[in-house]
Amino acid sequence: ADCRYTCHQECRSLIQLDCCRPGQCQSQLSPEGTLLPPCSQNVTQTVEEEKPKPLTIQEIRQKIEKYNEKVTNCLLMKLNDDGTYTGFIKVHLKLRRPVTVPASIRPQSLKDALKEVNLADMTDKRTSFYLPLDAIKQLHISSTTTVSEVIQGLLKKFMVVDNPQKFALFKEMRKDGQVLLQKLPLTEYPLYLRLLAGPDTDVLSFVLKENETGEVEWDAFSIPELQNFLMILDREEKDKIQQVQKKYAKFKQRLQQTLKEARGKPG
Repeated sequence: ADCRYTCHQECRSLIQLDCCRPGQCQSQLSPEGTLLPPCSQNVTQTVEEEKPKPLTIQEIRQKIEKYNEKVTNCLLMKLNDDGTYTGFIKVHLKLRRPVTVPASIRPQSLKDALKEVNLADMTDKRTSFYLPLDAIKQLHISSTTTVSEVIQGLLKKFMVVDNPQKFALFKEMRKDGQVLLQKLPLTEYPLYLRLLAGPDTDVLSFVLKENETGEVEWDAFSIPELQNFLMILDREEKDKIQQVQKKYAKFKQRLQQTLKEARGKPG
């Protein structure tokens, strides 16, 4: 009542309050009157409310028709007889670390892709290189294609032999002038999200980035990868130093110019 402290019921035994009012102090107050509903119940209700209901085939057909009306690049969605549908998504690759590929390997053919050829088994020689920052890859997928399969498909197209667990797919949204990134679970269906958002990539876009949730497991990287990371850090450090030096050099120049102009003025 005094400090407006609130806590969950499960946390009550862990809270020790020491609230003081002018002229009166109370120690170890029990926040009996400031309890929220149990955390587990509250979270479950929130998830159920935010999770959209599964669409019927008729609703999917209507949404696909509206989606295709807004498409301007012929990348239409198509509804199948069994209720599934196919379409296109674009994924922005924003990888800051080098990726590992087999050295001197021929480009993967469609036949190899259909046979699920493991590129890591085709050669023991590997090399690392940087993918172009913010490169865009277009994928034709199904409504049953999961985030995990999208990540594996992207790595296969670029002949990357790194562990797919090193990467994560994010959805990028713009709201009130801000860019919001949210990591997608591996079981999510990207084409379903694309259908709900419409074809406008300013409303929703997909981004492939390094999976940096939790501690980095450095043991999962090879020696060449770790050496490349050190090279990246050295280069980023030098670039940052140059940026700071240029910033303050420009500030110094403006300050000196202002002082020079001020000397010629009275007062």
